[in-house]
Amino acid sequence: MNITPTGVKPDWAALETAFEHNAPDTHSYLDLESGQVVTIVDSRPEDDEKRRIIRRGTGRYIHLDPASSREQYRWMERFVMSVEDPALKERLILAIDGKGAFRRFKDVLLSYPVERDRWFAYRANLLHLYINGWLEAHDIPLAEPPPWGEPEEPPEPDVPLEKPIGQRGEGPTETLRRTAHEVVDALPALELPAAIAYLRFLTERMPSSHLDGEQAGE
Repeated sequence: MNITPTGVKPDWAALETAFEHNAPDTHSYLDLESGQVVTIVDSRPEDDEKRRIIRRGTGRYIHLDPASSREQYRWMERFVMSVEDPALKERLILAIDGKGAFRRFKDVLLSYPVERDRWFAYRANLLHLYINGWLEAHDIPLAEPPPWGEPEEPPEPDVPLEKPIGQRGEGPTETLRRTAHEVVDALPALELPAAIAYLRFLTERMPSSHLDGEQAGE
């Protein structure tokens, strides 16, 4: 890493936030003179002045490349590989399968506070590795090293998580949904009202944030 007395001293907290926030309408820049992070949101007319300043400040501002959703999804996969509790690991594998994976993953961990705290530390470590790699790749001159130092890569490999594949080549979620449909189809008509009532009960127990995450596509 390029550490020099004449380098920039970034606002590290703002830098972390910018690198983990990857909304398509949000763009962040590091001011190489002041160390401030300038964030622009496409839908905010009040950010027009910031845009003009950045356009005029050739060479002063560098665009930050946040960790993509794909990258952050791989972080979840690596964490799931590290989970020792077989039941929790199975739930997390199901949670991250398909649309709404990020929200379902968080919802599952709400019931496991120790593992939830471990996830936050695990994710922060990977985020810091990502930021350090970006700073080195762009050879940003820094007046001081990052406050988190030199984080180590977790032992879990950065490879796609192996998920159980059904007989029809489907993912675990599709397999479960198909099985549920088959069970319902096999029920006598007399038992269907009770089955429907129970399924509705399970649906109403789902956190509203989970439903919102599904609809938004995260």
